[in-house]
Amino acid sequence: MEKRTKFSIPDKLYYKIGEVSEITGVEPYVLRYWESEFKIVTPARTNSKHRLYRRRDLELILEIKKLLYEEKFTIAGAKRRLHKMKAWREEQLKLELPEKKYRDALLRVKEELEDLHGLLS
Repeated sequence: MEKRTKFSIPDKLYYKIGEVSEITGVEPYVLRYWESEFKIVTPARTNSKHRLYRRRDLELILEIKKLLYEEKFTIAGAKRRLHKMKAWREEQLKLELPEKKYRDALLRVKEELEDLHGLLS
């Protein structure tokens, strides 16, 4: 397998585990393990139970890889860091939308879109 120095994610809706492995430089068995450890990596499944990763999943995998391999975090430390990053992003959303009613409305729309996306997957 070719080692990549710069990650470029092809513009597709879904990626099979082999493609994700090639793009990220992470073996499929490691991807499956990370999926079990990091509940935020949630690939869709086909009827035959094959994994279909979305771009967001690939970006999370690349972040996990960076935390574990480059920054030398433990699994637990990487989980904490990802949780803090998520909380920070949510806090930024609050700062960008000072009007509580607008922020709440957008969060509801976001949840509904995620639910719809899950139904269509």
